[in-house]
Amino acid sequence: MSNSATQMLVAAALEFLRRHPPFDRMEAEALHYLAERLKLAYYEKDAPIASPEMGVLRNFYLLQRGKVLVRGAGEVGLIDYTTMTLSPGESFPIGAVTAQRPSTNVYTALEDVFCYELAVEDYFTVMRMSPVFNLFCTQYIATLANQSRQQLQQEFAQRAAEQQTMNSPLSSIITKEAICASPETSLREVIGIMAASHIGSIIVVDAERRPAGIFTQSDVLKRVVLPGVPLESPIASVMSPDPHTLPMASSAYDAVLAMAMHGIRHVLVIDEGGRLKGVVSERDLFALQRVGLRQIRQSIETAPDIRLLCQAASDVRGLALNMLAQGVGAEQLTQFISALNDTLTRRVIQLNLDRHDLYGIDWAWLSFGSEGRDEQTFSTDQDNGLIFVCTDIMDREQTQLRLLDFARDINADLDRVGFPLCPGKIMAGNPEWCLTVEEWEEKFLGWVRTPEPKALLNASIFFDFRPLYGQFHLAHRLRLSLLKATQENRLFLRMMAQNALSVTPPLGKIRDFVTDADPAFHGTIDLKKYGARLFVDAARVFALAAGVGATNTAQRLRLTGAAQKVSSDESAGLVESLNFIQLLRLRHQNFELEQGRAGNNRIDPDELNELDRRILKEAFRQARKLQQRLKLDFQV
Repeated sequence: MSNSATQMLVAAALEFLRRHPPFDRMEAEALHYLAERLKLAYYEKDAPIASPEMGVLRNFYLLQRGKVLVRGAGEVGLIDYTTMTLSPGESFPIGAVTAQRPSTNVYTALEDVFCYELAVEDYFTVMRMSPVFNLFCTQYIATLANQSRQQLQQEFAQRAAEQQTMNSPLSSIITKEAICASPETSLREVIGIMAASHIGSIIVVDAERRPAGIFTQSDVLKRVVLPGVPLESPIASVMSPDPHTLPMASSAYDAVLAMAMHGIRHVLVIDEGGRLKGVVSERDLFALQRVGLRQIRQSIETAPDIRLLCQAASDVRGLALNMLAQGVGAEQLTQFISALNDTLTRRVIQLNLDRHDLYGIDWAWLSFGSEGRDEQTFSTDQDNGLIFVCTDIMDREQTQLRLLDFARDINADLDRVGFPLCPGKIMAGNPEWCLTVEEWEEKFLGWVRTPEPKALLNASIFFDFRPLYGQFHLAHRLRLSLLKATQENRLFLRMMAQNALSVTPPLGKIRDFVTDADPAFHGTIDLKKYGARLFVDAARVFALAAGVGATNTAQRLRLTGAAQKVSSDESAGLVESLNFIQLLRLRHQNFELEQGRAGNNRIDPDELNELDRRILKEAFRQARKLQQRLKLDFQV
């Protein structure tokens, strides 16, 4: 072959490599070395490319065009957990080539296929030359996920920066509804409202909610106390009339300019009809810098009422967005959101304790579901219950009634703060989930002894419990009782495993993904049901079988993997896969909420970039491997 033809082939290989990870980030010298040694091979449809029968492989393969079917060696059962497809840009079989062993899978051309082939000797040379390629081959899923996080970080950092600039519209800065009074309201009443609401100003509006004036704390001394104005006088007599207003589309810069020009500290924001929509203060504008964790936690812990907790809940989401921009991983981020939501819940409980007499009752507030696992995302409803001690059976009903009144007020306040009421009524205000220690133990034991469909569903929700407030030792006792019951019941564990296997990863044999056929959700995948849940359900079964008390899914995978002598790389791959799916959920929910829609878990895989599609496919494959292990361990 002529030099010009060779150069053209190398150039074509380079162009292809630069479009796919990890080659798009490889060092120039190593990349050129690789491109010069790749050979393009053709395989017709149904032709075998690699299999265990071929022994130790002599080539590393990189799919250039077409589809490759991957099938686990050996017999396939009624439910096939072992088939998958590879698309252009994907490499195989990485583990077998690196370890210099036969492949454990059969790779077959699903259609006419072109593959780049790299001799094993050159493969190891490239690994020595390129730290990027070396890391990719030894930590495949973790490397891809890290690259995706970097992309997400750049995307969110830009958006977060935009939100922090003085170009932000005033509509995005308004965080709470303005407190108003009519012109006829007395000074005494207005000052009382300001004191009770902990606000520094009040807006005077007419019957159409158009601003007529503003009254501030500084006006009390200058316009009321010193002149001796009677407190029964109408607020209209001392307010500052014709306050400065700006339309909602105005920017933060416009508000700063108005404050500087007119010597004011508040700007009223109005809609097209001149009606009041909110107030922007000098403090709001200078607080455009990132919200800090310390400030949020302090504002939650010292909030005197539910109204201020609502603002803190909004700040939690803002801080979570900033953490996404800083590249914080999904595991840490969901735990962080859960931790701050725990703080919000505890403060709601404390505020309600002031209004309820629970003296003499030992109790604890329990969280279930995603909050119980420290895995909350932006969109979450309530799943909670109460556990208490009753030493006298005659007092049981009266004690429960007192706790139910308490719990229902908490459920209502949590709903106001931003945690919607549970549609399934799994809340402490429901008598079914406000029980003594013995009643909880008996309920759990009944589900374990009789693993009917409803019992298995309940177990998947309630067994991920965690105490948030009160006597934590009550929850600890319940945990020990649960683990003792489940470890001794192999039938229950097998039924739980079967239930976990009822939902499979949405991987197609022809197309990359199987999407929802329902017209309402056509072309989408529910990443909670068909993504995160696959890891959550399997990890729960392994944890119950191993006596692991942790409820967090990543912790369960690590701890049970070590107990089962699963390699650390395999466990890390599972955790990285779960974290990537959680990260996609967080990103999607944030976008949905920003558009004013209820955040959901449905993504359209066709809208993902090539890297994210590739990692999502690998994440689903990891879920399939986990399910295969579950199937074998519990003989399902």
